[in-house]
Amino acid sequence: MTTDQTYGQSLPDQVERIASLTDGQLEFLSDVREMYQNRIALEREYSSKLLLLSSKAAEKKSKKIAALVLGEEPTKAWGEEDVRSSTLGRAYTQLINSFSESAQDHINLADRLEAQVVNVLKLVEKRHEEAKKKQVKAFQKLLSDRDRAYGDRIKYDDECLEVETYRQKQDRAHDDKHSGRAAKQYEQQQIDMQNSKNSYIISTSIANKVKAKLYDADIPALENVQRLQTGLIERAVNVLSHAQALASGHLDTLKKRVGTVEQALGDVNTGRDQNLFIDFNIRPFVAPADWTFEPCASHYDNPEMVVDPAPKVVLQNRLVRCRAKLGELRPVMDSKQRNINQSEKALTPQNIGNADDVIFNFIDSVHDLTAHTTSEQILLAEIETISEALDGDEGEQRPHEFKSTSFSIPTTCGYCQTSIWGLSKLGKTCKRCGVSVHARCELKVPATCTGSKRVTGGSTLSSRASTISRTSTKSASTPTPSSFARVEASLSPGIVQARVVFEYTATSPYELSIGEGETVKVLEEDDGSGWVKVANNLGGKGLVPASYVEVVGPEEKGSNVTPRASVQYVRGVYDYQATGEDEIDVKEGRMIQLTTGPRGGQNYGDGWWEGIDERGKKGIFPSNYAPWMVFPETRV
Repeated sequence: MTTDQTYGQSLPDQVERIASLTDGQLEFLSDVREMYQNRIALEREYSSKLLLLSSKAAEKKSKKIAALVLGEEPTKAWGEEDVRSSTLGRAYTQLINSFSESAQDHINLADRLEAQVVNVLKLVEKRHEEAKKKQVKAFQKLLSDRDRAYGDRIKYDDECLEVETYRQKQDRAHDDKHSGRAAKQYEQQQIDMQNSKNSYIISTSIANKVKAKLYDADIPALENVQRLQTGLIERAVNVLSHAQALASGHLDTLKKRVGTVEQALGDVNTGRDQNLFIDFNIRPFVAPADWTFEPCASHYDNPEMVVDPAPKVVLQNRLVRCRAKLGELRPVMDSKQRNINQSEKALTPQNIGNADDVIFNFIDSVHDLTAHTTSEQILLAEIETISEALDGDEGEQRPHEFKSTSFSIPTTCGYCQTSIWGLSKLGKTCKRCGVSVHARCELKVPATCTGSKRVTGGSTLSSRASTISRTSTKSASTPTPSSFARVEASLSPGIVQARVVFEYTATSPYELSIGEGETVKVLEEDDGSGWVKVANNLGGKGLVPASYVEVVGPEEKGSNVTPRASVQYVRGVYDYQATGEDEIDVKEGRMIQLTTGPRGGQNYGDGWWEGIDERGKKGIFPSNYAPWMVFPETRV
């Protein structure tokens, strides 16, 4: 390596700074060596953990590989060769082997780095440290030789002082005996001084020559350690380059390991593996026998369908319902089948990025279609069985359109003629004709819906049902099938009072909020549902839990207000649009004043009440659209 400048030419008398640069270079080698030592420790630690991981994986594989390939209970004898014939098993084995082999590769890399990098760097560092020490020692010798050339100056000064001393001795000698000796000594000292002076002049000339050589040649030559430093850095770079070559070779080895595993994974043939599993799991199969009718031990009967009048009505309703459900189900099944077809088309190599989503959609669609086809088979079986039993007698085919309904006050079932009351949707009401029944009685009602909520003629619901017709005042005691409410009489003295023992906050329009310690009037006692209907002092009415109030006795008769006449109101809970001139609209939340008289108010007819709306129009409206609260207005 050549440069345009040298330390000797460009950095005169800077040996110590050049030496400090060499110290920095040696420290750099030490840092690099320490870094590779830590790298070696990491490689060994990683190798040990990788070996432990592969060992555990191999142990698990040896226990589970047979079940993975051949199943938990193969139907014929098998050997290791059968297990190894699985492409997935071979790929699994190759994957685990790549872990253990990679662990050894890391050990090999650690050994090579230690022998060929760390130890070599340590040797280079040691040799250049020795070379630096030699240079420093040579520099110290040059300085010593330079300083030694100035030693004659001190000797010359001493001789001059001695000359003065002997002259003074000569001046003090007065007798002839000592004066001669003093003069002789003074003369000799002068000669010595002159010789010393000559030596000093000579040594000065020599020192100048040495100094010139020192700064012109010796120190520049000593400073020109660039070759040494160049060798140090070049050797370090060569060692580090070799370290990179070792790392690159290590990566190539790991890449080969990865390539081997990739090849094994690419050879996985799921069809072949599935055939292998099938081959070792073939078992004889016989489908379970069909279920048959089994007579009850206490009541012997035959397997024939019962088509007596009452059961036949239920069968006819079930048949209608099944056909309706089947009609609703078929379009849904077609939609699910289209989703499956689209998912199958989407499972292409081009869509591998979102393959999981496509597969999940496919699975979900298959599951949905399976559930729907099961429902279809259930409906078809039910239709076939019922149609065969009915033998063409499917009734009038005018089914009611029932919907679940909550009842805040008792309503009579149009089929069994018993009370319906509860907030948990115990009953059903036909949206077309208005008849109300228990949920359990829904299928028992004949499919003879009139399609109109204004019933003008009677029709038999069943052999047990009473005749439904528009009633007069004389027949007002007959329960109205579609009544959702009854009119409350004006409060009179002697009604039962109760004290609220726990605060309660209403959670529905049918309930009433009450405060602890408040006194309320019990309008309707608990009928077994756990609720009572009460009224507070502000005129509010509603249901409260029976356990939240405590009866305290009848109301005292000392009231100053005596009821003389009352006007009754109901509040609409559903919107109803009048369909005739004699009807009025019902708006949710709006008040309707009930008319009076033998044909007015709740006495108008089955399912219909007569009232006056907010605009003053008089007309009839469905009683189930304003069922839940009656507001009496007492006039004194």
